Amino acid sequence: MTTSPFYQGIQYFKEELPYFNEYGQESAIPKGSATQHAPNEKAISSTGDKKAIYQTLLGADALRYLTLHITASKESGHPGGFASSADVISALVMLGHKNLITEVGHHAPGYYSTVFLDKSLEKMGIHTVEDMSERFREMHGLLGHLSGQIPGLLNPAGPLGQGQHFAMAGAKLHPNVLFPVTIGDGGLGEPYVMSSFGHFNTAYPQVTNFLPILVWNGYSQEHHSMVSTKTNEEMIAYWQGNGFKEVILVNAKDFDDANQEGDYVDSTRFSFEKRLEFTQAVLEATDKAAKSALGGTLTVLIIKQLKGAGVHKTGAKSHNLYPGDTLDKDYIASALQERALTKEAWELVRTNFVRSNGGSNVDVAVTEKELPLPDLGKLPLTEYEVGGEKKVATTAMGEIVVHVGKNDPNFVVTNADGNAASGINNINIGLNIVHPTTDETYFQQPQGQVYEPLSEDACAGLAVALSLFGARTLWCSYESFAINGLPIWQTVTQAMAELRRETPSTITLFTAGALEQGRNGWTHQRPEIENYFAAMMRNGNVFPLFPCDANSIQACYEWALSTKNKGITITASKSPLPILTTFEQTREALEKGGVVLRDSEGSKKIVFAVIGDMTLIPVFEAAKTLESEGYGVRIVSVINPRRLYRPTDVAWDTCTASDGNFLDDAGFEALFGGDAVIGVTGGTSAMLEPIMLRSNAKRDTFAWKRGETTASAGQLMEFNGLTASALVSRAKQLA
Repeated sequence: MTTSPFYQGIQYFKEELPYFNEYGQESAIPKGSATQHAPNEKAISSTGDKKAIYQTLLGADALRYLTLHITASKESGHPGGFASSADVISALVMLGHKNLITEVGHHAPGYYSTVFLDKSLEKMGIHTVEDMSERFREMHGLLGHLSGQIPGLLNPAGPLGQGQHFAMAGAKLHPNVLFPVTIGDGGLGEPYVMSSFGHFNTAYPQVTNFLPILVWNGYSQEHHSMVSTKTNEEMIAYWQGNGFKEVILVNAKDFDDANQEGDYVDSTRFSFEKRLEFTQAVLEATDKAAKSALGGTLTVLIIKQLKGAGVHKTGAKSHNLYPGDTLDKDYIASALQERALTKEAWELVRTNFVRSNGGSNVDVAVTEKELPLPDLGKLPLTEYEVGGEKKVATTAMGEIVVHVGKNDPNFVVTNADGNAASGINNINIGLNIVHPTTDETYFQQPQGQVYEPLSEDACAGLAVALSLFGARTLWCSYESFAINGLPIWQTVTQAMAELRRETPSTITLFTAGALEQGRNGWTHQRPEIENYFAAMMRNGNVFPLFPCDANSIQACYEWALSTKNKGITITASKSPLPILTTFEQTREALEKGGVVLRDSEGSKKIVFAVIGDMTLIPVFEAAKTLESEGYGVRIVSVINPRRLYRPTDVAWDTCTASDGNFLDDAGFEALFGGDAVIGVTGGTSAMLEPIMLRSNAKRDTFAWKRGETTASAGQLMEFNGLTASALVSRAKQLA
């Protein structure tokens, strides 16, 4: 434990600050007496209190100083965007609202500064400004963008247009807590931000305790933002047109006494008196917006202030630092000197940030503790007879999904393409689509648990955000269209790998694979998404599963429900297919990677490693031909390909809830040892990589090439070379 003051590392201090003697002698957030009847105060008592206004201004300057300091210490990072939002972040803290979320990964250094001031970063050994500077943008330190491992911060943020999902998920799970989410000019231009608000508000009109805060600063990364041309009236109308009932705008221009040009101005250039007026306006607007959102009204707060306010440059030039932008650079040193506080002021700001919301975020933020999960009881598994009547795998899984929803009120199923179209209408029947219009024909009602907007981003976003925040979810999609929701799924799985607590795995069901979509043609035949999952297997916590029948899918979902901090994709057909396995066989395959479906002796052993269910049809046909010619054939259904990597191939040991179970060499030989190994998949060949890496036999792959309009799955497989005759011919050549 360091004995140095937390501000060690700061280069510049002022000797005195205006009005500090009047308004800075005691914290505006009173300590109170921590008893059952008189708990600690968590916020200022009034937005009209001059102490509170003054100390909010100090907090904003402290955040600007730290943001510029830590980025300049590494000549790297993004100070400008957060600088224009520092006033509203300070206001939120003073009002006790610290469950902070952002859509903007580039604001990371400002959020690090926020949780540094409230002592949360001490959890990772960061006690001083010097520590924070040393750990910024370093391994096991403060990443360039928000991640899952930083104490006290609620959400990862990298790709734009995602943060609102976390705010809405938090609001749904914690009805009486405010979840502010800052959105930048650039982020507002992403295609899904506003539509996701609309979908959510239609489905859950009673959940309004999230507060989007538009940081309207006129610029994006390298130029004027596309929304910089809007007038104030147009911006207000834009949000109103998208369903926001309360639109509150604070325009720094209204307080400018420095005669700055343009519609976007820097409040730190005002006279101190005007700065206090602007700060009071921000504080009052933030309080009004928070109370409105918590009170049941869909609300947005807009802060219009020039990008880079109070740091080294303004506009797009303030966005990021480059090599040479050091702490000693004249314009950076000058900006730090302008924002410098006295040591007493630094102590005061820290006191406020620590007292806000009842303590350090690492102790009080909603994401710092595991969300209690109800017991699901015994899952209703139905084991069908091997070789019996054909069954639809997705429908079999749907029965279990309904059971989960009935036992867990927080459980949500999301699907942009329609559960009925994916063979899982039983989920709609059992859990109902959430919709303000009650209609028994379509199994919809306001209290439903199935979220069905026609947006993969909205579906994936809500599902994975709820999962990261501690709830069970299931994202369903056609394999072809899921790509539009994958960025946030990928963001969250990476965050789960780093997370400092356990949380339910994010689980998906991808149906209607390319082979089933013959008549729809190539627009519906895009299994290339499997390339993403194949690559992500090496992350350590991503498990693509390929059940081969209706029994297998039930065992796969049973296993997925038991896991933590993983990304698990289940890919299956919605067509009736033969029952090939028992539950125990799939449970063993989940541990060993695959299950042997057929094994015959012959002069040469041909091993087919098969991913998928429909792809087994030509393989079994090829096996009959080969066996009739004296070859031995082993057909292995690859259920869990991640198990087939070697431990050194995968970054499993750095993951939360790490899973280091890999099939050993003897086990691999038992499954895939032979004279020739042929990998077969109706998707991408990348998923077969672990087998091709480890096998020493002659080997080849048969995989998806390109989509086409066809009359049947068989015809589509023929177009892609996935035929029994082609498999037989290649097997003979190899053997």
